[in-house]
Amino acid sequence: MAGPAPQRLTGAPETIAATIATAPDTRAALASYFTFLTSEKRASPRTIENYARDLTRFFEFLLDHLGAEATQADLMALTIRDFRAFLSHRRADGIGSRSLARALSSLRGFFRHMEREGHGANHALARLRSPKIPHSIPKPLSEEAAQALLDQAADISSDPWVAARNTAIVTLLYACGLRVSEALALDRKDAPLGTSLTILGKGNKERIVPVLPAAREAIDLYLALSPQSAQADSPLFIGVRGGRLNPREVQKLMVNLRARLGLQSTATPHALRHSFATHLLSAGGDLRSIQELLGHASLSTTQLYTEVDTKRLQDVYDKAHPRNQN
Repeated sequence: MAGPAPQRLTGAPETIAATIATAPDTRAALASYFTFLTSEKRASPRTIENYARDLTRFFEFLLDHLGAEATQADLMALTIRDFRAFLSHRRADGIGSRSLARALSSLRGFFRHMEREGHGANHALARLRSPKIPHSIPKPLSEEAAQALLDQAADISSDPWVAARNTAIVTLLYACGLRVSEALALDRKDAPLGTSLTILGKGNKERIVPVLPAAREAIDLYLALSPQSAQADSPLFIGVRGGRLNPREVQKLMVNLRARLGLQSTATPHALRHSFATHLLSAGGDLRSIQELLGHASLSTTQLYTEVDTKRLQDVYDKAHPRNQN
């Protein structure tokens, strides 16, 4: 039975690879893969940690399955039955379909990298079907709830500059549709904000988003009260200890706001991005423009918001239509 996954899988690629139970030649290939993810794909630390955890579990399974640490030759000899056995093993551990699909994606990425590096090819993974993921749609806030969050974000802290920062970060997430990681990656040189903002999103892809006056004013007030220096390369949003604001602090802020306003647990920082897109669509925004604003690689991802809007209209209809009254 595989032991528990390490709590954190971070550090240099060689350091991460050294924690994985496998043969030396495979460990070198893993270090090369993590270097590729870090340097070329510009994957976030969270993404690399997830991939490392998936691969750690896979090689722990192979240690039991093969009776020895897996070499590159062992990896190339694995059959579709072996990969299915791994997925079954993870399923028995209580892992859901979404996590299984991610684990399979991690494996495919690693095996593709090995093939590119000339270590051989294993085509069994290409024949393995990904687990079916239950269909879900984004859960945005209502316009009233979003406004209430903006109005009360400052009330969570009695420290004026922290209160202004809280308002600024919530306003920016909702007004520009940013991911939390994108907002927290901004530096002091990005302010004062203009009428638009260049964002570096997933896959190192740049996009330009318009900045509403409310967001500019919130950022200006925060900077006027902030104790930070005005150095260009310092982070825009800082924590109370002076370093770049941690995403967990933004999550904690939303937890406190949810409790204050009586909102559901789906009212997360990312729900502000969902709300941005859904409210734009409801106001007549076209899908292609919203796709560009969100930085979605595929229009199909953005199309999920049409389902949200359709469901909202159906709910309004069900509540208001005289034929549907009891």
